[in-house]
Amino acid sequence: MKNVTSIFLNGEFLQAREAAISPFDRGFLFGDGVYEVIPVYGGRIFRLAGHLQRLEASLASIRLANPFDRSRWAAMLDRLADSAGEGTLYLQVTRGVAPRDHRFPDVEPTVFAYMQAADPEPGMQTASAITLPDWRWTRCDIKAVSLLANVLARDEAARQGGNEAIFVRDGLVTEGAASNIFLVDGGQVITSRQDQRILAGITRELLLELLRGEGIAVSERDIRAGELATAEEVWMTSSTKGVIPVVGIDGRPVAGGEPGPLFARAAGFYAEFVARFRAGEVE
Repeated sequence: MKNVTSIFLNGEFLQAREAAISPFDRGFLFGDGVYEVIPVYGGRIFRLAGHLQRLEASLASIRLANPFDRSRWAAMLDRLADSAGEGTLYLQVTRGVAPRDHRFPDVEPTVFAYMQAADPEPGMQTASAITLPDWRWTRCDIKAVSLLANVLARDEAARQGGNEAIFVRDGLVTEGAASNIFLVDGGQVITSRQDQRILAGITRELLLELLRGEGIAVSERDIRAGELATAEEVWMTSSTKGVIPVVGIDGRPVAGGEPGPLFARAAGFYAEFVARFRAGEVE
């Protein structure tokens, strides 16, 4: 795997070529597991407490006991992060290896994590999106490994020349296939309210915190799909991409097809926070 520097699998630190998981693992057979993706900046794991809290919530929601306490997670992930210094941590917990049966087995969970060094090539600078019906299940607050609906949506976006899909359910914007969605209207920043329809994005929460700290008006509420067409700006957030402007939706430009002034401020607040985190000034 490209840029993978170290792997942890069921108590062992390995090279990628050494890692093997049983085909009878329920993560493979049923998508029975949850995961997290965490940025690493300057050898420091970004917003680890928030990611571990969300992992705990996902595990509790699927009735799977957390195999590690927070200190053990932190120690293991710190060792992985040390193998690269800049990049992304991926961690996954599945219910484990058992004969194929829908009932939950009494087995040890599979714990898998790896560190992927940052790609030297520049990442996504702007995004274009399509809208799609939200055909996923109704527990999108669980960060489950069963992502086929999201994968299909991102593939459809790529087929139409875009790089993100925005889901719409019952006439309301929920989230992107791999992002949370923000829009600007009347100078106010708006994002979908947090409930079971969307994932509690760690970057989403941090950006809301930063915006409020700067005195910028923020609203968490239902967003009608039609508001995307009239928005002054549209953004998306994710742990791996940070804050990205959406400059086109369904083949139409968003407010002239250029990043807006409020985005520039928001992205600046976020970049400044990351720089201070790298320097050890904030957690």
